[in-house]
Amino acid sequence: MLVLSRKTEESIAVGGAGTLEQFLKVTVLEIKRDRVRLGFEADAAIAVHRWEVWERIRAGDRPGPLEGDPSAEVVG
Repeated sequence: MLVLSRKTEESIAVGGAGTLEQFLKVTVLEIKRDRVRLGFEADAAIAVHRWEVWERIRAGDRPGPLEGDPSAEVVG
């Protein structure tokens, strides 16, 4: 596991050197008490899910995009 430290408004990029047009950018938006708000920017072809949602999808259960997460917000 790679562990990185970032401050508010700092980002990381995930993607191989050969696929720079398809990457995931993660930005720390806010740090409050025991919560961190992250912003994700990705190519439309890249699915981004919370881990527990990804596990359900992998198991065959296909939840809706924001099902069960009233705190999730899409900023466009």
